[in-house]
Amino acid sequence: MASTLLLALVFVIDLIAFALAVAAEQRRSTATVGNDGKESYCVYDEDIATGLGVGSFLFLLLSQLLIMVASRCLCCGKAMRPSGSRAWAVVLFITCWVFFFIAEACLLAGSVRNAYHTKYKNLLNNPPSCETLRKGVFGAGAAFVFLTAIVSELYYVSYSKANDATVNYGKDTGVRMGNL
Repeated sequence: MASTLLLALVFVIDLIAFALAVAAEQRRSTATVGNDGKESYCVYDEDIATGLGVGSFLFLLLSQLLIMVASRCLCCGKAMRPSGSRAWAVVLFITCWVFFFIAEACLLAGSVRNAYHTKYKNLLNNPPSCETLRKGVFGAGAAFVFLTAIVSELYYVSYSKANDATVNYGKDTGVRMGNL
């Protein structure tokens, strides 16, 4: 049976990763155009969202590692018995990794892009373009963190159900040769 302690620990870690991703979306960097008389330049506020995004990235990575170590990444260890649980485990394993890579890409790209601040100064009378992170990148990361959390826990439960059952051959194991 699936370890309740592991499922609770992974749930808490995924919840922290989700909360950090949502907080990163709320705290994205913003920029204003400053002017010192003859030059215009970009003034950015505090860069808190980058740290929150990286934290979410690391917590999601920890969660995925815990699930994969506990299930031996589906490919190591003894073979699972053929059943519906095994089929679901394989499907959920693939889905879990796809959602994980999308979430990690959104969080990493959002963190890198949010940390980028233009140093452009405009000597002409046109204001500089103060580039900031597009709205919704960390939000998409948070959504995929949520989906990864659900699918990874379902994967672990299906894996445990397929792995725990023993094969029962009963008393008759096949064709008897004594009657021939």
